[in-house]
Amino acid sequence: MNTRQPREPRTQRTRLGRELREARRLAGLSGAQTAQEVGVSQKTVSRIENGESVPSLPQVTEWARACGVTGERLQLLIMLTEAAVNEVEAFRDKLADGLTAVQLSVRELEAGSRTIRNFQPGLVPGLLQTAEYARRVLALADINGSGDHEAAAAARLERQQILHEPGRQFEFLMTEAALRWRPGHRDVVTSQLLHVAALATLESIDLGVIPADAEMHAITRSNFIIHEDRDDDQPPVVFVETPHAALYASEPADIEIFRSELARFRQSAIYGAAALTFIRDLAADR
Repeated sequence: MNTRQPREPRTQRTRLGRELREARRLAGLSGAQTAQEVGVSQKTVSRIENGESVPSLPQVTEWARACGVTGERLQLLIMLTEAAVNEVEAFRDKLADGLTAVQLSVRELEAGSRTIRNFQPGLVPGLLQTAEYARRVLALADINGSGDHEAAAAARLERQQILHEPGRQFEFLMTEAALRWRPGHRDVVTSQLLHVAALATLESIDLGVIPADAEMHAITRSNFIIHEDRDDDQPPVVFVETPHAALYASEPADIEIFRSELARFRQSAIYGAAALTFIRDLAADR
């Protein structure tokens, strides 16, 4: 049993949320009143205050105006906002409360995004994973030794319900290496490949594959996920995983870099029936 006591996450978005919540309380405003002033939902106010969502700079300035925040306190809010939109969150902190807590956090981000574009050069994305594949991946990701692999895998599978929700659109672009990556016995990969092929027939999913011998038009540096069409007109955000940390980018110029990278990767990919045939052939060759 994991007896580790949860640690307070040390992130800029968490500190920003605390400062905004304190400003609201000192001003005597409710969450609903603040939501009306800022032009967002009450749920979004709660998510911002809990550090689960990063507000845009205009939203923060409206929040400050409504609460009468000026001077040095306003400058602090601006500084924290600028830091939060391009934040680095170390995995030792991100995983402090276990793998399951991370899955719930990811689900919150996905729930508020109607369009999700996922580029993955290393393994099959979580939203497309089978239960066994997910368990093995999460066991490898458990750098803190939390041991909650089964619960985290169940939470990851629950996230996949979003694939069937009306009004959602998903783009998954993977390399052949990602499809071939083995976290276990060959049968695990074979089942995973067939699962990807089955999900790719959903109307909400646009699936692309970059064959190993394809001519490349961009350098494959890392995975990234672009969250667009977000609730309450929040700006797009990009999530990137490195070996030591999770990175969040919200600056418009940075978002355009990732969109441009994705467009170049698409030039090397196959889609539609060709992609399905490619995946099924890989499964048959296992």
